[in-house]
Amino acid sequence: MRRRPRTGVPPAIGADTGLFLDVDGTLLDIAPTPDAVVVHEGLVETLNRLSAALDGAVALVSGRRRADLRSLFRGADVVLVGEHGATASVALPAIDAARGERPPPALTAALRRFAARHPDTLLELKGHGAALHVRRAPAAAPAARRLALALAETYRDRVRLLRGKAVFEFIPTGTSKGRAIEALLDEEPFRGRVPYVVGDDVTDEDGFAVANRRGGVSLRVGSADLRMAESSAHFTIANPPQLRKWLRRCAEALGSGARPDARGNHRTLRAS
Repeated sequence: MRRRPRTGVPPAIGADTGLFLDVDGTLLDIAPTPDAVVVHEGLVETLNRLSAALDGAVALVSGRRRADLRSLFRGADVVLVGEHGATASVALPAIDAARGERPPPALTAALRRFAARHPDTLLELKGHGAALHVRRAPAAAPAARRLALALAETYRDRVRLLRGKAVFEFIPTGTSKGRAIEALLDEEPFRGRVPYVVGDDVTDEDGFAVANRRGGVSLRVGSADLRMAESSAHFTIANPPQLRKWLRRCAEALGSGARPDARGNHRTLRAS
């Protein structure tokens, strides 16, 4: 169902919240390459303050490898979910048995050949998936899209294609951020909490759906574009810097027992 914006602010993060945060384009500004991102000063401290206030119920749910998340957010006392739910820093019995499959060798070989022919593309091979980045090679994007769709059809029983911002990513069938978030909500310290899911891309839609279905909050970061016109997120916030400021105010308010000051460029969405 198509949604239209109206003026508003995201709901405050409450003491009963389970907070699930995407990373690239959400907590961090998009960079030309995955290794060029910057973790802004004070962000790890904000995450730790939120984690303390929420009894540890804060998770980073990202497409990145879990080792990359550990390195980027060194010292952050949060749960780390990598590769769209294919790996996590805690045991998730509800989905562990279905995780762990690696992409077919023939698929990665085809992506390698494409990247070799298009030097400005970037092939990122992960433990359980593969991502072809075209941010620095927009002219190669149509050909990359055709290849990705063909590979997704050929290996449809084994992989799922995620078409993110300037990236075509393959993950194991059955893996999704939504499944990982639901599995976390069945475990301590998230059990019984209200899910608050924050993301910026179509790869976060599964998580938004979980939040909406379970009476929580779905918050999209970034201005609307054609790809996100049908997003199921109920709220929006302008950009990662605004989100970081808002999260810091939420952490301060939770620590003091007050409601966070809702300033900044926010909008809420409702169904038309």
